[in-house]
Amino acid sequence: MEKEYDVIIVGTGVAGCYGALNLPKEKRILMITKASLEESDSFLAQGGICVLKSEEDYDSFFEDTLKAGHYENRKESVDIMIRSSHSVIEDLIGYGVEFAMEDGELVFTREAAHSTNRILYHEDVTGKEITTKLLAQVQKLENVTILTDTTMVDILCRDNCCDGVILKTADKKLTPVFAHDVLWACGGIGGVYKNSTNFPHLTGDALAIAIRHGIQLEHVNYVQIHPTTLYSKKKGRRFLISESVRGEGAVLYNKDGERFVNELLPRDLLTNEIHKQMEKDNMPYVMLSMSTIKDCDIKQRFPNIYQYCLEEGYDVTKEPIPVVPSQHYFMGGVHVDSVSKTTMDHLYAAGETSCNGVHGANRLASNSLLESLVFAKRAVLDMADHWEERKLPAVVEEPQELSKQYGIDMSLYINMEQFEEDSKQLVIKAIEEENRKGVTNESNNNTVERR
Repeated sequence: MEKEYDVIIVGTGVAGCYGALNLPKEKRILMITKASLEESDSFLAQGGICVLKSEEDYDSFFEDTLKAGHYENRKESVDIMIRSSHSVIEDLIGYGVEFAMEDGELVFTREAAHSTNRILYHEDVTGKEITTKLLAQVQKLENVTILTDTTMVDILCRDNCCDGVILKTADKKLTPVFAHDVLWACGGIGGVYKNSTNFPHLTGDALAIAIRHGIQLEHVNYVQIHPTTLYSKKKGRRFLISESVRGEGAVLYNKDGERFVNELLPRDLLTNEIHKQMEKDNMPYVMLSMSTIKDCDIKQRFPNIYQYCLEEGYDVTKEPIPVVPSQHYFMGGVHVDSVSKTTMDHLYAAGETSCNGVHGANRLASNSLLESLVFAKRAVLDMADHWEERKLPAVVEEPQELSKQYGIDMSLYINMEQFEEDSKQLVIKAIEEENRKGVTNESNNNTVERR
């Protein structure tokens, strides 16, 4: 690892990788990830990625996104995402991403709250397919250095300008690294919840740093609960049962085997109905049956879900499975504008870390991968447009000089366990403060027990 780079990207999911691929090849890029390359939530996305099929689909795509978001979306951001979808899909296919095809044509599926089929997919592991192919392309780049098991503990900033980051590397060393620009693409906040589909190490690090440095946040209490995750008494991450399962015809039953809800309601509304039914039944779950799926082979369409459930003792082709709502996605985050700039100069954010207003108060299914890719690209293109506006910041290494120039006390990060717990509490406090002001939809995080 060098002492300075042109760009530091925090995160190696789809936003981080696509950002790196869209930067000029002569720029020196450092990418870091808190765990292994395979432990980003991008790998876990099952359902698919939305795309504007034709101009005739624009109005309904736009309306579906706004309706799901309770009309709290930023319309400019929604328009940008939809209009950019074709070029993103073309890029992905160019990078080797394989979507479902039939007779040489792309196959579109549908998920809850979509008025038509507009979702491309790869079996039931679309996120893994996209992320794997993008990572493979990034790893070919000679101008990119990737560090795993490396944590961003703080940023280097003065006069509301980001000059780099402080990292804790795999060998436990604390190191300041300087850069012209920094892109936060470090995921969501599932690690602060007891029941979550996210990896547990994703605890909102960027949010805690933003709070400490007065960087604007937005809608931090807008936390989406996924209605259907496999119920388990075991501790750990909850296994997602994709919305595509219900899109293909699966239905929900109460304890008496009666259907009780329209399964294609938006996620927040469906979550509410499931919670109500669980309370009526005095049960910790409801049942999801795939026996009503008629137009596709479950084992072929959902091989990962089929195999995982089988390993847990359920054959989804023969019996219903117990499902429960769990924390899933973060619609709030670090406030960014239409090119993913935060309120601090030379600091950008994309993906689940950011809030560009696309999702409003509730995310429409399969908009997340598309939104992450679109706004990561816009971030790095904006960086490239402003390279000449300043020189790389001067490298400072000595603790005394870091303290003098940046107000950094390196001793704060020595006890990382306590520092990480303090950071997590900052995030929780910010969410709870917003909740006290009143929330838009009942399925926000106040319905989920934290770790």
